Amino acid sequence: MNRRLLHIILPLATAVLFLVGWHTAVKMSGSDIFPTPYEVLRGLGELARQGLLLKYIVASLFRVSWGFGLAVIVGVPLGLVLGWFRPAYAALNPFIQILRPISPIAWIPVAILWFGVKDTAPVFLIFLASVFPITVSAMAAVQNMQQVYLRAAQNFGLSGFPLFRRVIFPAALPQVITGIRIALGVAWLVVVAAEMIAVNSGLGYLIIDARNAGKRYDLVVAGMVMIGLIGLVLDLLVRRLEKFDEVRWGYGQR
Repeated sequence: MNRRLLHIILPLATAVLFLVGWHTAVKMSGSDIFPTPYEVLRGLGELARQGLLLKYIVASLFRVSWGFGLAVIVGVPLGLVLGWFRPAYAALNPFIQILRPISPIAWIPVAILWFGVKDTAPVFLIFLASVFPITVSAMAAVQNMQQVYLRAAQNFGLSGFPLFRRVIFPAALPQVITGIRIALGVAWLVVVAAEMIAVNSGLGYLIIDARNAGKRYDLVVAGMVMIGLIGLVLDLLVRRLEKFDEVRWGYGQR
């Protein structure tokens, strides 16, 4: 069977089996609270007709775009510089390692205190959640780079910024992309948690509001499904970066 076709059929078959198992489990349990897949689909249709589904998706994507985009702009250059310049690494790495393990959720009260209940608070939380994985991956990519690249470049007389631009950055790029993928997943998790507390729109707000307003668990699960599907699409978009010639040489091919 064609490999591309197999990559389409297998996920679809798995999804069908999952939906059948989900429906069967709900019916066998006799639960009148947890929804079936059809009830979730009906809830999505209700949200779409009311114009809320698109509104909440756009609100969440807006916050992720700003917070994650700022994290990439700050984290990638910072990580590359810290990985290359040892004095900068010695000065800042302990500070980064202290802040990195602190859960972004723990920053929610501080974010609300600083920014209030508006978009700036979740953007700040997404930035915090994303910037450290990106920085650490970029830093490790430079520090773990194969020395043969450096020696070959130095043999051709490269040094300073040209060495950094033409050798160090391209060699670090595959691991940097991996760090960006991980950080994007974390950012999508954090925006949902932040929206449950710090704002009154977005998919996270949809989940908590549906739970509190009449225990609409069909809408709760509908929000969860949309979060998962959008997370999948975002990951696929980032993985497209691996297809560029400047990046794909750094990945093992099977």
